[in-house]
This record gives sequence, C-alpha cells and structure tokens, in this order.
Amino acid sequence: MDRTTRSTDGAASRAQIDGPVALVVEDDAAVRDLATAILEETDLDVIACDSAEAAIGVLERKGLNVALLFADVRLGGAMDGIALARTVERRWPDVRMVLTSGYDERGTGRLPEQAVYMQKPWRALDVLVEAEHASAAVGIA
Repeated sequence: MDRTTRSTDGAASRAQIDGPVALVVEDDAAVRDLATAILEETDLDVIACDSAEAAIGVLERKGLNVALLFADVRLGGAMDGIALARTVERRWPDVRMVLTSGYDERGTGRLPEQAVYMQKPWRALDVLVEAEHASAAVGIA
C-alpha cells in the first residue's frame, strides 16, 4: 500500500491512507516537495496541499487522523497559514502544528500559542523531530 499521497489540491485517496497523517501546506511547489520528501521518512502518511482552503478540506474528511500540520505562514488564497492554524487550534485541538516562514514571525503576536515556529530555511532534522513528537502524541513512536 502506498503510504504517501501527494496532491496540490488536497484531493487524496483515503484508500491509500491508513495511519496518522502529516499535512503539508505550502504554495511553493519546490518547498512543498522538500517537506513532503522529508516527512515521507517518518511513520506518518503525508498529504500535501497548496492552499489553506485545500487543507481544511483534508481536515474535514472523516476517517483521517491528522497528527501534524506543517504549514507556511504566507500562503496564497483567502486564508493564510496563521488563519489556518487558528482554525485548526479551534476545531482540531489535538493536531500538532508547525508554522514556517522566510520572515521572522516571532514576536508579532500573530502565531497561535500551540504552534511551533520554524524559520526558513529549516533543517530536515528539525522537521523530523517535530514529526516524532506528533507520532508520539498519537502513540506510534
């Protein structure tokens, strides 16, 4: 069974997803592919989206267990990564959230309390550590 489903619009086949999910939300295809490739090395299934709206669609699917949200702060579309994280914090409080940006967002007061902030360029090891924390929270580490 294919552990990883990649999709730029959030349309993933549930038949291919059988475990906890890392949801990557990044509008830059190269960065999205890099984050996806790193997270493929973990015990999490990976779904990649290019917008916050697509990510909400994934999160609303019944039967999916999203353990980790890895999202860019500055996304194209009506909803940015901060708004996405606030929605996730409110509706899916058990999801571990990592927000990334090429700009220093710390100290702006915009980041949700539950979110871990990782400035770009992030290190693969840091991404893997956050995935490990998410895996441990759902009991697969």
